[in-house]
Amino acid sequence: MKLLKKPKLFYYCDHRLKFTPIKNHYAVLALTFLLSISISYFVGRETKIVQLNPIEAEILLRHINDTTMSFSSERLQSLLLNLNVRYPYIVYAQSLLETGSFNSDIFLENHNLFGMKQARIRVNTAKGTHNGHAYYNTWQESVYDYAFYQCRYLYKINNEQEYYNYLGQRYAEDPDYVSKLKHIVKEQDLKKIFNVSSSDR
Repeated sequence: MKLLKKPKLFYYCDHRLKFTPIKNHYAVLALTFLLSISISYFVGRETKIVQLNPIEAEILLRHINDTTMSFSSERLQSLLLNLNVRYPYIVYAQSLLETGSFNSDIFLENHNLFGMKQARIRVNTAKGTHNGHAYYNTWQESVYDYAFYQCRYLYKINNEQEYYNYLGQRYAEDPDYVSKLKHIVKEQDLKKIFNVSSSDR
């Protein structure tokens, strides 16, 4: 993936995924002042200035009206690879576990593949909360949200075991979450499906 050279400041409104580049520091200061005045008028919604890291900016560039395809496991696998999601076989296993093999109400009603909650302090694609979880207009937006989550919080992960450790400690309350993921990865031979070599682990 070719990354942008420098992070850029964007005006971000989470009523919808919209980023408008801020061209100068005066605009930044003015916008910050306006936000501080108007924040009390927004309950449960956020309007903020976000500094995107290069990977987030690249994900944004890839988010170009590609949300019309119906869901299939093959298309999910393809999108995970296209976004260069790290440890895609683990992430895919999460989608299977979180959705009951794509049959849960959270997936069918919310288009939520990963059991994600609506984010409040990072770039996200959720449209709100329904049934206690984030909901999206399309399943692809759920994948983009996970990708944003991953590159914001898991960028320092160096190997597979560290990734599993993070998920076990911070992602899920189920004490058997990681062992269930490992079972799915092995049972469905996901490393082979995602063409993972030993050097990638």
